[in-house]
Amino acid sequence: MLAGVSTRRYRRTQEPIGREVENRARSISKSSISRAFVQRTRKALGELMARRLDDVRLAVLMLDGIELKGRTNIVALGITSEGVKVPLGLWEGSTENATVATALLSDLAERGLDPEQGMLFVIDGSKALRKAIRDVFGERTPVQRCVRHKERNVLEHLPERDRAAVKRRLREAWAPDDHEQALDRLKALDAELERSHPGAAASLREGITETLTLTRLGITGSLKRTLVSTNPCESMIECVRRTSRNVKRWSSGEMALRWTAAGMLEAERQFRRVIGYRDLAKLALAAERELHRHPIQEVAVTVA
Repeated sequence: MLAGVSTRRYRRTQEPIGREVENRARSISKSSISRAFVQRTRKALGELMARRLDDVRLAVLMLDGIELKGRTNIVALGITSEGVKVPLGLWEGSTENATVATALLSDLAERGLDPEQGMLFVIDGSKALRKAIRDVFGERTPVQRCVRHKERNVLEHLPERDRAAVKRRLREAWAPDDHEQALDRLKALDAELERSHPGAAASLREGITETLTLTRLGITGSLKRTLVSTNPCESMIECVRRTSRNVKRWSSGEMALRWTAAGMLEAERQFRRVIGYRDLAKLALAAERELHRHPIQEVAVTVA
């Protein structure tokens, strides 16, 4: 089924076993295959949502949403400090809103994910996801906004003739490993866009500092290129879309959850360690320092 074989055609995939046996067999009928698939995907969903996370040391947690014909599932993908990608869970809702995201993150915490361990969150820029992270994991938790989503959002506010030049300027601004230099370039581009295209400038300013979180934490090279976007999570989502491409009607939210969980677990079988994984331990330590840093205390001075 996950390979794209429909219930009607499942019988054709079987090796011949003799006409008399085939006539008596009922286990490969359309309805039998459907019932078996429902049972197995329900079991897979239960196993995924029951995974204990007490002993998992995550360096990165990615959140993204997948829409299945009007139904939205928010999925979570973890990356351990050894570079192993782990599907963590999912939650169903009508839209990618803060309530659904908060429920998912709270469930991860209840299953043993330690909010104090320090990790980097990578999101597409959704305000709902950002609010959920703040509510469950705290204000100081470092968040990296996906630069590809930010790039698309900015370019959509521009006429076609200006997009190539602005796209080049954006990528040049994000490229330096020096945080202040990168931020200065983004601010300079913002000032230019404010005069000619205020909408694009406003889109660029929203969450601008969080597009440079990895740079601020001192992460460079291949790991930075891997984590500045939600591509690792989107590749898992693409596997969900591919395995469910033959579904024509989503009858319930439970069905959408089952298929999504099955696709996530299918993707897990194909996972490889992320590019740049050797620097993940450094990232985990930097994220932990960021989480537990203390604000500078103002000392009142009394003049006699």
